[in-house]
Amino acid sequence: MSGHGFHVHGPHDHEVEHVAHHGGDHFTSRVAVLTAVLSTVGAIFGYLGGHSQNAALLYKNEAAIQKTSASNQWNYYQAKSNKQNLAELSIVLTTGEARGKYEQEVERYKKEKQEIKVEAEKLEAVAKDADKQSDREMQVHERWALATTLIQIAIAMAAITLLTRKRWMLFGVYFATALGLVVGAMGYLHL
Repeated sequence: MSGHGFHVHGPHDHEVEHVAHHGGDHFTSRVAVLTAVLSTVGAIFGYLGGHSQNAALLYKNEAAIQKTSASNQWNYYQAKSNKQNLAELSIVLTTGEARGKYEQEVERYKKEKQEIKVEAEKLEAVAKDADKQSDREMQVHERWALATTLIQIAIAMAAITLLTRKRWMLFGVYFATALGLVVGAMGYLHL
């Protein structure tokens, strides 16, 4: 407790402080240490969840950039198609040397369109891959978030166990912890 002013802390803090100053039974000490370990594990899971969420956002951003680039290529393809159509119309409307010039233009536009199409399809494939990677990272993020929540539940149950001194509640703490660790392992393994 603070000697000056007003100091507020939770019931769990009081138990830990009481054990530190006055000794205590082994039950209280063990649950306090378990709570500290669970807090550390929860912090690690929270960090990893944030990391996977950021990765998902980066992949989604990359997908958007590539989709925009692909759209630009398709617009360029359409512009070449319009020019090709005008050249084909000019073939019909002209004769002689001018007609030969337009026939060459039509062939050039066909070739250019094919190159543009290949590039646009390549950009679309990159965007699709980035979308898939984003979805995978979001799934991993959800695993980390669930694991963090389960560890937080275990911490809360440990505090209730300390306050009520009901040893049977430790089974709930152990169950929530085990489930949180399993889900955390699934996040780590990208399952």
